[in-house]
Amino acid sequence: MVSADEIERLGWTFLSNHAHVLLCLARDPTMRMRDIASEVGITERAIQHIISELEEAGYVERVRTGRRNSYRIDEALHLRHPIEHHKTIADLIRAIHD
Repeated sequence: MVSADEIERLGWTFLSNHAHVLLCLARDPTMRMRDIASEVGITERAIQHIISELEEAGYVERVRTGRRNSYRIDEALHLRHPIEHHKTIADLIRAIHD
């Protein structure tokens, strides 16, 4: 496994931060932004921006439960880039979490 220091030294990963956020929410729909930020390795403000973009595009729906948020992912939507557009969000989640 590559350490956070090694990732920082290399400066890139195979998946985008948007994908990392989606994968965190798929694993735990009630995960706090602070915890997602810690796991992905970016600021909480960046996580807020990514989640807003995912909501605007219809990939994620925020559900308020008391004082907490949980998130529903529309796994039937297709990935955005033409190279992987034939695959769905569910395919991505399955590929990484299996």
